[in-house]
Amino acid sequence: MFDEGVMRSHTLELRRGTGTLACLIELEAAQYGYGLLENLTAAGIDIDGNTLYPMFRRLEKQGLLTSQWNTQQQRPRKFYQITPAGQEVKTHLLAEWRTITATLDRLTTQDSTTGEYI
Repeated sequence: MFDEGVMRSHTLELRRGTGTLACLIELEAAQYGYGLLENLTAAGIDIDGNTLYPMFRRLEKQGLLTSQWNTQQQRPRKFYQITPAGQEVKTHLLAEWRTITATLDRLTTQDSTTGEYI
């Protein structure tokens, strides 16, 4: 039997990078943090707010996102949107993701009798 803590740790590690990519994908249109969090959760990507907001700050510092306060509504909200540099990074990460996915698909469909990939 496996250790639940070990499984949880590996799962979090796997999801960590996908959260960044998911944010870059979703921020084609400006969104505020909580709205993005709801959209990602609805899509099946669980990111904690305590992870999301530091990620926003890091991505903004790297020039991949911009932010702007909207004070026109009843509650002021900070909206985030991907930059042209963020678009380039997103495109690269998506290509890497697709390569990794294809490789894992091949590895998991290996014929056990011949060792060849199906």
